[in-house]
Amino acid sequence: MTTTHRDVSVALVTLGCARNDVDSEELAGRLVADGFRLVDDPEDAETVVVNTCGFVDAAKKDSVDTLLAAADLKQGGRTQAVVAVGCLAERYGKDLAESLPEADAVLGFDDYPEIAARLRSVLAGESLHPHTPQDRRRLLPISPVDRDASGLSVPGMGVISSDGRGSTDNLGQHGPASGPRAVRRRLAGGPMAPLKLASGCDRRCSFCAIPSFRGSFVSRRPSDVLAEARWLAGEGVREVFLVSENSTSYGKDLGDLRLLETLLPELAAVDGIDRVRVSYLQPAETRPGLVEAIAATQGVAAYFDLSFQHASAPVLRRMRRFGDPESFLGLLDRVRALAPAAGVRSNVIVGFPGETDDDLQTLCDFLVAARLDVTGVFGYSDEDGTEAATLAGKLDDDEIRARVEHVTDLVEHLTAERAEERVGEHLVVLVESVEDTGEGWSAEGRAEHQGPEVDGTTRLLGDRPLDVGDLVRAVVVGSEGADLVAAPVGDRAGAGT
Repeated sequence: MTTTHRDVSVALVTLGCARNDVDSEELAGRLVADGFRLVDDPEDAETVVVNTCGFVDAAKKDSVDTLLAAADLKQGGRTQAVVAVGCLAERYGKDLAESLPEADAVLGFDDYPEIAARLRSVLAGESLHPHTPQDRRRLLPISPVDRDASGLSVPGMGVISSDGRGSTDNLGQHGPASGPRAVRRRLAGGPMAPLKLASGCDRRCSFCAIPSFRGSFVSRRPSDVLAEARWLAGEGVREVFLVSENSTSYGKDLGDLRLLETLLPELAAVDGIDRVRVSYLQPAETRPGLVEAIAATQGVAAYFDLSFQHASAPVLRRMRRFGDPESFLGLLDRVRALAPAAGVRSNVIVGFPGETDDDLQTLCDFLVAARLDVTGVFGYSDEDGTEAATLAGKLDDDEIRARVEHVTDLVEHLTAERAEERVGEHLVVLVESVEDTGEGWSAEGRAEHQGPEVDGTTRLLGDRPLDVGDLVRAVVVGSEGADLVAAPVGDRAGAGT
């Protein structure tokens, strides 16, 4: 069967983080440009592409279960092929293909520029050789300033020139008339969109395998970031969420480690973009100038996604990270001196090899003192190919679970307490959902201190009809765990608030 001359329906199922969301939208842009037809429901698709997550065991299992569920659709006759892409596919490649024959192909990042051709080959009955994993850190020079990633496939960072080298009719229709356009097609509506700032990581945290399959750190050029922000604004986006594996490293391979401080005001000035949010800051690399740029720039959310991971200095050293309670609290003091109402979130790993009762208490004492808005708590698990997997002093699974439960209980209490402290604060809420309940309007969104999906939401009271994408001034009147309840005050907020 050949499918070359008709449009083929394809559904993209995305798992994992916001970086994967951007990657899926790049794949969608390439597929639409080559004649594929996007559908939302995998049951309506001839081809299902699953963008997998390969970060921790739970995410891997979720990815495999999703691939198996998609493969079951082939029994209905409409779905003809299921293809695995993303981090799990890149990380395990042919091993995943051998253990999961239900997937018709396992493709790596290097296949992304030719994704349409790869899918057509699969639909034509060809058996593609599965991706062979490699350490992607070895594809670029060690020295950041010597890196040229133009010859690599770096997911989510593609642009296509409109100088005649390929059609751009379906790639970023609202982009500039000339110059680079985003290889991207939005899969989800809504007034917020992730925007990839960089890809890869140069750090060697002993528990993390991400650099081995995402590669060395590569910054996007500011002109590409700005062009894509303008395109997103044309798509109705009001908040851009800058994503990367380590945003504090942005610009080091371009010869300017302070490039993010200069880029943020330019992004905030893009017509139509009212809020710029930065994700994933490495605490040891968070410079005073960057703190000031995030905390004090009009249109940039005073929001600090600080990856502490732990607070005990001995544990952090074994993690190949830096810091201690004093330095972390000092950083938080600098943040709050500039922006007292700033949002701060973090993640911590509990049960790391060698973690003592004293280490755990140090972490808990820090969390109490830090007054974080949200803290994700993860139990340690060995990851293939990481240094931590070889360390002595492993805790048994039951002990790790008990410690996770202990810290989670503490964090839930602290998070609710922090939300209660915000009662009486004035904030601006970006409305993301509106529902007519039959008894009135129900609207929900996020304030400046609340990041997408994981940081809680703000429910707006009142019977005034609102629209998705509205920015609404409100005062906090209550809290429900990490979530806030707020009453609108005055008119809708204008651009730049």
